[in-house]
Amino acid sequence: MSAPDTIASNSIAALQARFPEAKESEFRNQHRVVVPVAALYEVLAFLKNEQQFDLLVDITCVDYLNYRDATDRFGLVYVVSSTTTNEQLIVRTFLNEPNLTVPTVMPLWIGADWMEREVWDMFGIIFDGHPDHRRILLPEEFTAHPLRKDYPLQGRGERHNFPVLHRIEG
Repeated sequence: MSAPDTIASNSIAALQARFPEAKESEFRNQHRVVVPVAALYEVLAFLKNEQQFDLLVDITCVDYLNYRDATDRFGLVYVVSSTTTNEQLIVRTFLNEPNLTVPTVMPLWIGADWMEREVWDMFGIIFDGHPDHRRILLPEEFTAHPLRKDYPLQGRGERHNFPVLHRIEG
C-alpha cells in the first residue's frame, strides 16, 4: 500500500468511525463513500474541518432513470481533495423525487457557488440555503432541467420562446 492509499484508508476509517452509515468502496485507487442525505453536510464538514479536505474539486449529479439495478433516481457527487496530503475522496448521496433538496456547502467551500447553481440548472437539485439560487447556464425563464434522462433530446420547443441574439456588426 502506497502513502496516499494509507492516508486515504486513515481518513475513511476516521469517517466511518464517526459516521457508521457511510459505505466505502474503492475502484482503481479512487476512494468513494456513500452517505445518507441527512448526514451529507455533517460528513463534508467533518472531512474539511477534521480530515484536511480543504478543496472542493467538483459537484455533479447522475440521473439513474432506467439504469439497470438502480434503486434511486439521482446520485449527487462531491469530489473533495486535500492539498496537504494529496488525497482525493468522492462522496455520494442519493435523492428521489419529490424531495430533491440538500443543504448548500457554501459555508464550507465558497467555490460551491457556481457548482451548485449548475447542478440546479441542469438537474433540478435544490441546495437549501444557497444565497443566489438562479440559473447559471440557461435563461431564468427556462422551466426544465435538460440533463435529466426524461428530457427529450429535441427539447420541448424552448428555443422558439426566446429572442434570437445577433452579433453587433462593426
